[in-house]
Amino acid sequence: MTRAELIDHLVRTRIAGDVATSRENNLDHYRSLAVRDPHYMFGLTFEGAWTYRDVLDLMAKSAGVVADPGHRSGQDTIDPERTVAALDAMGDRIAVALRRPNPKMIIATGHPTGLMVVHMAIARFVVTQGATLLTPAEGWTYLPGSFGRRRSIRYIDDVALLDDGGALVHTHDSAPMRKMLEEQRPDFVVADHGWAGAAGEAGVETVGFADCNDPALFVGEAEGKIAVTVPLDDNVLPRYYGPLTDYLLRRVAAGL
Repeated sequence: MTRAELIDHLVRTRIAGDVATSRENNLDHYRSLAVRDPHYMFGLTFEGAWTYRDVLDLMAKSAGVVADPGHRSGQDTIDPERTVAALDAMGDRIAVALRRPNPKMIIATGHPTGLMVVHMAIARFVVTQGATLLTPAEGWTYLPGSFGRRRSIRYIDDVALLDDGGALVHTHDSAPMRKMLEEQRPDFVVADHGWAGAAGEAGVETVGFADCNDPALFVGEAEGKIAVTVPLDDNVLPRYYGPLTDYLLRRVAAGL
């Protein structure tokens, strides 16, 4: 696809444009981040105050959500131009990492029902270009809270995910990445959610994907802890991400 065709695809599939995530949900998460709710911090710490209005202003600038604080319900948006610009920046960063001798990478996702297909394609590509994918702490288990089942780190095609013994799970948790970094420190991380946040907090060069209701990685990017954050709906049908993934990997290849 051309850039224009990709933008049209993003809007038609609601990866960007009028996304499924509601305005109410977005604003609730922005308030939660402003009061430093750990669930929405993704393992990051921030130097700035980052009030609710600060977060909203940043998300309007970085993701293209509606800037008007008076818009409190209904539809919210992701600007597809911002999505593609961030894909370009992410591709350039990955290309630079791949030009280094034997780069060591970790790829991880907290969204096995959506973004996993993107991460797996990136993983296959970077290996063909000489990268080594690290798989530390495989099988490590922990209890994420007072309730629920224990979770463990599992790798599929060398992409890190969490399972609860019976299924792959959606997670914001940063603890698994922190454990992985204790065992092996990569040169570069491609991830989302707490996987990306923990890596960026540890000073590892990190690029990531984030929905418009997940502001932490965008704040991390604004403070220099995350190299690039791509705004997109992170849980549409997996096949819809194919053109986006192809565009990203072509950008990487062009930079090699």
